[in-house]
Amino acid sequence: MMHRKKGRKLGRVSSHREAMLANQATSLFRHGRIKTTVTKCKELRGVVERLITSAKDDSVHARRKVGRVIRDKSIIKKLFTKIVPDFQERPGGYTQILKIGPRMNDGAVMAYIQLVGYQPPEED
Repeated sequence: MMHRKKGRKLGRVSSHREAMLANQATSLFRHGRIKTTVTKCKELRGVVERLITSAKDDSVHARRKVGRVIRDKSIIKKLFTKIVPDFQERPGGYTQILKIGPRMNDGAVMAYIQLVGYQPPEED
C-alpha cells in the first residue's frame, strides 16, 4: 500500500529517479521547454518549482541548495541571473504542462513542460 507516500516511482530505483529528474530539470532550465511523458512532467514540476523558489533568495545557501540538484554551474548562473528575475513577483506556478497526445510506438501520453512565458525560437 502507498498510504502517505509522496511521489511516483516511475519504474526506477531512487538514485536513478533522482538523477533523471535532476537531468531533466537541467535540460528544462537550459532550453526552456522539454518533451517527455505526462507522468514525468508532473514529477518534474515539483522539483523545478522548489528550485526556482529557493533561487529567489539570492544567497550562498540558496546557490548551494540548487547546486545539489543542478550540477552544471553555467545553468545555475543562468537560473539566478536570467530565469528567477522574471518570476520574482510570482508566488508560484512557474511551469506549465501542455499535453500533445500519445507516443507512436508505445502509446505513452506525451507532453511539453515549459517555463511560464517561454517563447519558442523563431524559425527562418
